[in-house]
Amino acid sequence: MIRAITLLSAAALLAACAHTAQKPTSDPGIGSTSYRVANDTGLAHYSLALGQVAMGATIEQHVPPAYPASELAACPPQVELPARVIVDTRGNVGEVRMAPPPAQQLFAEAVRKAVQDWRYTPLTITRWAADADGNSHAVDTEAKPFSLDYVFTFRCEHGHTSVSAGPESPAR
Repeated sequence: MIRAITLLSAAALLAACAHTAQKPTSDPGIGSTSYRVANDTGLAHYSLALGQVAMGATIEQHVPPAYPASELAACPPQVELPARVIVDTRGNVGEVRMAPPPAQQLFAEAVRKAVQDWRYTPLTITRWAADADGNSHAVDTEAKPFSLDYVFTFRCEHGHTSVSAGPESPAR
């Protein structure tokens, strides 16, 4: 009796496995996005005088752009969009500059929408001095606007989209 129950249980488990095989789907993929800091873009850097120290300009809050849902079914070739992000003295994104071709406008709008919500640690430049005893102290601190160049990449592979994130680099 126990042997018969065991055989029936094993047969039921095997039958269940046969029915859980994945069927290919024609549904569009799930979208995702990635970005990286662009190198050698020619942005000017702040020049620091003797005794000045720059701090901040690091990203605190960032969500990559969403892959445009209307493009999922078409699964277009990889799209790369360069963008310059202008950050104000409070660390908020003030502007996103891009010049996308007309066919990439939906991707550019996804970038603009996401990047407007990014937040950075403000860039501050502090001037330090030493007193007569050699002790250093901050004389003044000023917040400065800054810009960073990024490349946003949208990929669609096997009917699934993806966007990847790269490492951050210093502000320019």
